[in-house]
Amino acid sequence: MGGNQSWATEFMLLGFQLSAETEVLLFWVFSLLYTFSLLANGMIFALICLDQRLHTPMYYFLSHLAIIDISYASNNVPKMLANLVTQKRAISFVPCIMQTFLYLVFGHTECLILLAMSYDRYVAICHPLQYTVIMSWTVCRVLAIMSWSCGFFLPLINVLLLLRLPFCRSREINHFFCELMSVLKLACADTWLNKVVIITDCTLVLVGPLCLVLVSYTHILCAILKIQSGEGRRKAFSTCSSHLCVVGLFFGIAMVVYMVPDSSQREEKEKLLSLFHSLFNPMLNPLIYSLRNAQVKDTLCRLLQVRSR
Repeated sequence: MGGNQSWATEFMLLGFQLSAETEVLLFWVFSLLYTFSLLANGMIFALICLDQRLHTPMYYFLSHLAIIDISYASNNVPKMLANLVTQKRAISFVPCIMQTFLYLVFGHTECLILLAMSYDRYVAICHPLQYTVIMSWTVCRVLAIMSWSCGFFLPLINVLLLLRLPFCRSREINHFFCELMSVLKLACADTWLNKVVIITDCTLVLVGPLCLVLVSYTHILCAILKIQSGEGRRKAFSTCSSHLCVVGLFFGIAMVVYMVPDSSQREEKEKLLSLFHSLFNPMLNPLIYSLRNAQVKDTLCRLLQVRSR
């Protein structure tokens, strides 16, 4: 490397680059959505912990999903909100790398927890008589531990490869947080190995699990079609379609961000997609997976009645 090049000790997050009035408006809107997301996921986690009737494999995985969503949003959104109302948008090198790492950890883990949840639904609908044997608490804990372990170690590889690179180009990250691909563009060394690992990682954590989820729901769909009751079929279709919407949005956006080749104006589109991942997806999960569920609503109503006495 040339002697006149310097290594970055901090980066500048460019964010959305809108007018001051628009950014203040976005600050209040995003603050409300973020608060709702924290309250909804926190409430779901508390209800699952407090009610013994919700101590089942499905709600066990939902409690993990609630923790992931709270952590996922809290990793990126507070810094984004601060940047919307201040002109000082610098972030030091270490916090930036940590933000990248945690974003990947929670994203990887959510992919694998969603896969575990689809397997749980497959067993419940397609093999109901063997459900308690197949989905024992030991199996559930193993699936959760494997999800968190893979979610930790796979991003660690990406971050360690990122740390070996010198960052001596522009220090401006065209994003509202330290997203992996945006940081990688600032490196002044060959990044081919990083890109190969990212594609391999995406294949293992996005394409593979998505295919398994689709296979699970294909079997579930076939089982639903065999249900004699029209009302039973309607409820099952409603539940499965909601779950598939969440899975499709989560996996689809991640695949667009990390697997679609570079194109013009891609960075601005990636910001919107990442915003959905960081803010809207954690808010949608409790609405679709839990608050529409009769057992969760019943538990919430009973707790509110107890407190009102």
